[in-house]
Amino acid sequence: MELGALVREFIPRGTDVLLTGDMGGALSLIDADDEIDALTLRIEEQCYSALARQQPMASDMRSIVTAVWLTGELERSGDLMVNVAKAARRIYGATLDPRLRGLIERMSEEASRLISLSLDAYVERDASLGAALGDIDDALDALHGDYIEAIFDAHSGQDLGLQPAVQLALVGRYYERIGDHAVNIGQRVQYMVTGWLPEQTGAARLRARTSFSVVSADEAAARAAGLDESSAGEPEGSVEGDR
Repeated sequence: MELGALVREFIPRGTDVLLTGDMGGALSLIDADDEIDALTLRIEEQCYSALARQQPMASDMRSIVTAVWLTGELERSGDLMVNVAKAARRIYGATLDPRLRGLIERMSEEASRLISLSLDAYVERDASLGAALGDIDDALDALHGDYIEAIFDAHSGQDLGLQPAVQLALVGRYYERIGDHAVNIGQRVQYMVTGWLPEQTGAARLRARTSFSVVSADEAAARAAGLDESSAGEPEGSVEGDR
């Protein structure tokens, strides 16, 4: 779980860079992303090698596939915190009011908590916790909504320029997306443990709709054919002549 530990460390580091304007810290975090990228590639190569050499079956195969998916979600979460560090450089010198700073701190804490819970679900093979992450993520979504409102208020009050406001709005999106990646990890844990994927529900609905459409079309054709046969079997009407 070295990769997970690195990503969890990135979240408070990136937040501190943003709130303190630490340009040296921003550069350090951006450079450190190379370590995450290298580790991600190494894990994926090991997983692909295991698939090719061992040809695992059932649950073993799901575990390896889940590990590949998980590394991708974590790597993208690290990239999002790199984006936060870059945003910190773009708004260097801007003053953030206490409300904005507080919301950034809370979003950071919530994003970090979601990643930690998703990793716990993976390590413990806890499908129930994995399934619950979607609901747990609602708190981060609500914070993000409050944060966007705070940005509008600060900008309309002339306390925050347009460029910093845009960058800060993007920052909020980055934290929210980390929460989404944690939810995705939870869904992959469910797959690892049970073999279920959320996409399967949608696929089942599509099959049901397609099957219903085919049956409906067949029934309509059968009714039409029955009407044609009935019409063909009826005697032609006759008109009595004059007597």
